[in-house]
Amino acid sequence: MARSDIALRKAETIFKELDQLETAIRQRAYDLFRNRGTLGAGPLGDWLNAERQLVWKPAIELRHKNGQFEVLAATPGVEAKDLDVQITPEDVLIRADIHHKHTPEEGTVQFCEFTEGQLFRSVHFPEHIDPDSAVAEYRNGMLRVTASIAKPAAQKKVEITTA
Repeated sequence: MARSDIALRKAETIFKELDQLETAIRQRAYDLFRNRGTLGAGPLGDWLNAERQLVWKPAIELRHKNGQFEVLAATPGVEAKDLDVQITPEDVLIRADIHHKHTPEEGTVQFCEFTEGQLFRSVHFPEHIDPDSAVAEYRNGMLRVTASIAKPAAQKKVEITTA
């Protein structure tokens, strides 16, 4: 499969997306709680089941190399055009909507582990990065986001005036 560059969106923060996801998980966990009665795994089990049902968290790897951070995310089966990658000085957010449908022409499905829902993964960098230097590419089911570590801000001496 050929390499495909991914468009990165710079964002001020990823908190809005995290809040939206938490709200969806909370609502699903509440629905599971209401439907299970007194039996079941309890509130934590409801939350974990809701998370599992709504979100696919791909495996990631974060590397520090030559003054850069490199994030690798295993996203097999996801088209490059469906990936949404947002970057801030502190975080990278990877999202995609995952669709998997069965059609009668493909035959009768006996067993299926493919998931449908939302791919969602955020990675917090140990140091600030320069979002303008970030580059993302997708090849053979692996998303690679590379960004240079931000240079420390120069200290400025402030003159004190007397009144």
